[in-house]
Amino acid sequence: MRLLSQYFPEFANILDEIDNIYREKRLIDEKTYQFICLALSIKNRSAPCVKKHFKGALEAGATLKEISYIMALTFRESAGSDDCWVHDVLKDYKEIIKNNIKCCDD
Repeated sequence: MRLLSQYFPEFANILDEIDNIYREKRLIDEKTYQFICLALSIKNRSAPCVKKHFKGALEAGATLKEISYIMALTFRESAGSDDCWVHDVLKDYKEIIKNNIKCCDD
């Protein structure tokens, strides 16, 4: 965001406005919000966001056991979707092995 703030501040400011709207219009409690954000941060592999929402969840009253559950749930759901996606991509694996399917733009 630092580059955006410096070279495209209009966009960075709009993101800040969106954050404010979410805060004002939130229909869920703070702890649930932090859990969702933590799960998304884990899936998106954003270290600063994981730390921010880990701390935010604690501040919203979450226990380490609850946070661990959210982490495990995120890992499990990610594994399930990864499994489905890979099996869908490789559904023609026998044809790939026979070289009947082009794998890249060579």
